[in-house]
Amino acid sequence: MSKSFLERRAASRAALAAAILGAGGGWDAFRRLFRFYRQRDALDLRGVVDFSVPGSQVTLGSSCPRKCLMILSPHPLPFSLWSGFIFIPNPFLPGCQRHWVKQCLKLYPQKPNVCNLDLHMAPEKTIDLWGQSTEQLRRKGSSKREPKSLLEKLRWVTLGYHYNWDTKKYSANHHTPFPSDLAFLSEQVAAACGFRGFQAQAGILNYYHFDSSLGIHVDESELDHSRPLLSFSFGQSSIFLLGGLKREEAPTAMFMHSGDIMVMSGFSRLLYHAVPRVLPNPEGTALPSCLDQALPSDLPVGSVIERSSDEDWQVCAKYLQSSRINMTIRQVLAEGQKFPEESGTNGKGQAASEDSHHQENSRAKRHKPNPDS
Repeated sequence: MSKSFLERRAASRAALAAAILGAGGGWDAFRRLFRFYRQRDALDLRGVVDFSVPGSQVTLGSSCPRKCLMILSPHPLPFSLWSGFIFIPNPFLPGCQRHWVKQCLKLYPQKPNVCNLDLHMAPEKTIDLWGQSTEQLRRKGSSKREPKSLLEKLRWVTLGYHYNWDTKKYSANHHTPFPSDLAFLSEQVAAACGFRGFQAQAGILNYYHFDSSLGIHVDESELDHSRPLLSFSFGQSSIFLLGGLKREEAPTAMFMHSGDIMVMSGFSRLLYHAVPRVLPNPEGTALPSCLDQALPSDLPVGSVIERSSDEDWQVCAKYLQSSRINMTIRQVLAEGQKFPEESGTNGKGQAASEDSHHQENSRAKRHKPNPDS
């Protein structure tokens, strides 16, 4: 990609941002652009960066074991980096995304992990969300009046150290085992980007629909900010806004497509960001073409990914026709670090304040900060 093209693209984005913000100065410029991209009608996407257009190159896989090569391409990949922010457009080999989609819908919502439905339902009602939703999803039509399955009511799931939405903290006394396959993926991606020794200790899975958005926030609840935050997206596309250290700084808008990976490290680790809108697959089909292929039948021994049955994938595909799944993985503690002593905590209340997480009303007056990318 030539420098002149990059300069022209940057100038076009700057001109669009200036037109949106007007001459009124930069007060909360982030919110004004958030509201612009939140619009449903006549949305101007000229200012949104699309990293699926190849830029500079980086090689993943040169130091990864065989099992990781079944997840990520070993060939040079489009790569963008500034201020510690790394964007890798879909590096997954054909069929591999299906594994993570299935895990996010079928396995990761299971107990002892925590989800938003725990606040509203008895524990025995949330044991098997997948089993209670599959038939309803298979039969689902296009009418918005049809009742939603439990999976469609899922908004978030927490893994490892469970984030407390009320206190905005993690704690030592509310922890469950982190999924081994997701830990392997995260640690290998981090290592390939130069962050060896990264430990996947906490995960927040977000389940978006076409009426969903994620408010303006900074991820600062982790005790160790020196380690990167990893974000994986699957399904429908979205617009992601990455701003500065203050909300007065206008953000850069970029597309996140299925399979894309973002790594927020260094200076970018504490920048404001948000997701104002989920968009239908830009290819014009129900699902992105990168989800068309299944995994090969001859997976290597010891592979961390598993082939999905056709029946399971039919349910996942139906879900993704109107949804997007995002996994953000964090290291909460530095090596040898411990949580500070807390009094009066019992690890409960993790599912509270659900409505402060996803903001689904386009007329919402306030978009509260939330710990997610």
